[in-house]
Amino acid sequence: MPVSKIAITIDNELVKEIDLLVKSNLFPNRSKAIQEAVKEKLERLKRTRLAKECAKLDPEFEENMAEEGFSLEIEEWPRY
Repeated sequence: MPVSKIAITIDNELVKEIDLLVKSNLFPNRSKAIQEAVKEKLERLKRTRLAKECAKLDPEFEENMAEEGFSLEIEEWPRY
C-alpha cells in the first residue's frame, strides 16, 4: 500500500510514551506506532458510528420487513 509522509505536532509526553514502546520493541519506529494508533482509532470510530446507526433502527419494523412475503415463499421451499 502506498504511504504518505506528513508532519504532525504531538505532545511531548506522548512522544516519550511512543519512544518507550519503540525501545521495548513493540514497534519498529515512531511512524509505525503512530500509524497503528491512528488505524485503531479510525476502526473504533467506524464501529461506534455503525452502532449508533443500528440503534436508530426500529426492531419491530425491521422484523416485519424481513418477514414480508416470507409466508408466501415458504410454501415453495422443498421439504427435507
